[in-house]
Amino acid sequence: MNTIEQQLLLRLARQSIQSGLNTGRPLRIDIGQYPETLTVQRATFVTLEKQHQLRGCIGMLEAVRPLVVDIIENAFSAAFRDPRFPPLAEHELAGLTIHLSILSPVESLTFDTEQELISKLRPGIDGLILTEQGHKGTFLPSVWDSIKDPVQFLRHLKQKAGLKPDYWSATLKIERYTAEYIK
Repeated sequence: MNTIEQQLLLRLARQSIQSGLNTGRPLRIDIGQYPETLTVQRATFVTLEKQHQLRGCIGMLEAVRPLVVDIIENAFSAAFRDPRFPPLAEHELAGLTIHLSILSPVESLTFDTEQELISKLRPGIDGLILTEQGHKGTFLPSVWDSIKDPVQFLRHLKQKAGLKPDYWSATLKIERYTAEYIK
């Protein structure tokens, strides 16, 4: 994806948030007006920050919508539907930083022990999805910026999924993905 397309996606994300403030709905677009590279189905996350602090993050782990639509919908949801934060207010928009993550397809990891799993992790590269008996959590690859140690990364992901940090089971499912970042 070239720089012009990346900037277009960032602009559409911001316009969708502005549309939410103005109308209570995400931006509406005519998908036929965008190049094929922006209309292929891709999974994305939109992360919002205010003064380097998380202000919202919503995304999809599976590609179910065209890229431009996924960005528009996730930007709106990150601003107004992230249950961790109140809906974004008009005065917050000017200081808002938007980060887009375009995910690769998911790959299952095979392992027999926690040590074997940890040895397969690629710090700074892998996003992980943990699934276990009704529990599920994900960390984008960018989380490695704040949790650099693979053991701690996995422990925190277990906690995010609602499990104890030292939890282990032979039925634990781990999948990984990478992400292209646009800032």
